[in-house]
Amino acid sequence: MEALGRHCIIEYYDCPREIMDDVDFIQKSMCEAAEAMKATIVAVEFHHFNPHGVSGMVVISESHLSIHTWPEFGYAAVDVFTCGDVIDPWFAHKYLREKFAAKRDSVVELKRGILDVPEGTVPKAYDVKAS
Repeated sequence: MEALGRHCIIEYYDCPREIMDDVDFIQKSMCEAAEAMKATIVAVEFHHFNPHGVSGMVVISESHLSIHTWPEFGYAAVDVFTCGDVIDPWFAHKYLREKFAAKRDSVVELKRGILDVPEGTVPKAYDVKAS
């Protein structure tokens, strides 16, 4: 079985409220996380909700990073989805855990696009930019 991508579903708990409600800091941190895993950023969109909370997405050539925060609970839900095997989503997780000052976290990694094809059929490192 071959997989087209890796998807980390991440939960950060006990983060400082002020961090979880700072749209500029969160956007900068999410972009830096993409850069930390050597992804190629193609689009960025973030929104601050009234009275609080942030949602946003960093679209990368290799897929995406997204976030939704609940500052009142010190909580953030983050997805990091990467295609191929060159970009490691765990680099983004480690970077964001530190930036968000999470006291605890939970991560589940899913293989996405699991194909029942002979091993080696899916290129190990393909150029997603050419797609």
